Amino acid sequence: MASRASSEASAPGTPAQIPALPKLGRTWYERGALYWLCRVRTTVFLIVLMGVVSVFAIGLYRGFTSEWSPTVRTVWNWATVVASCGALVWGWWTQRGEHRKALLDPPTPAQAVQSKRDHNRQAPGRAFAGRWMILLLVPVLPALAAYLVGWLASWTTVREYPSEVGARRWMQEHPTGT
Repeated sequence: MASRASSEASAPGTPAQIPALPKLGRTWYERGALYWLCRVRTTVFLIVLMGVVSVFAIGLYRGFTSEWSPTVRTVWNWATVVASCGALVWGWWTQRGEHRKALLDPPTPAQAVQSKRDHNRQAPGRAFAGRWMILLLVPVLPALAAYLVGWLASWTTVREYPSEVGARRWMQEHPTGT
């Protein structure tokens, strides 16, 4: 006869059978206080990041356009405001569409972990390889920053991440964790 501990370890939903997901660990299963602390931590970090990116973009933009005539600068500023508002909405809707698509075919826990590893292996200089391109993009940098803010805001406000959905489906298909 199996011991109580061995029968609990093989039951689905026990900590030994719950797969750990990147950034959420095993907290996603019960969605308790620790889970929401992880989500809040990520959101606060991204709010700070969005603020820094926006201040940087506006600072570069103002430095670039300060040499223009007041009339051209005023027209361009209004065009930038309109483009930034559109980019913010576009970023939001783009992320929501990607999220809906990811929910249709969510990653398994192994795929989520591998995706995180692949992301972490990318060379840090790769993101800044086109730093000279920023000089060409300065006039539209506020709109690009607005797109990023919309995308990240949408990403942080979803009810459930695709990796969680994929892990729940994986657990249904593999009730003993095999």
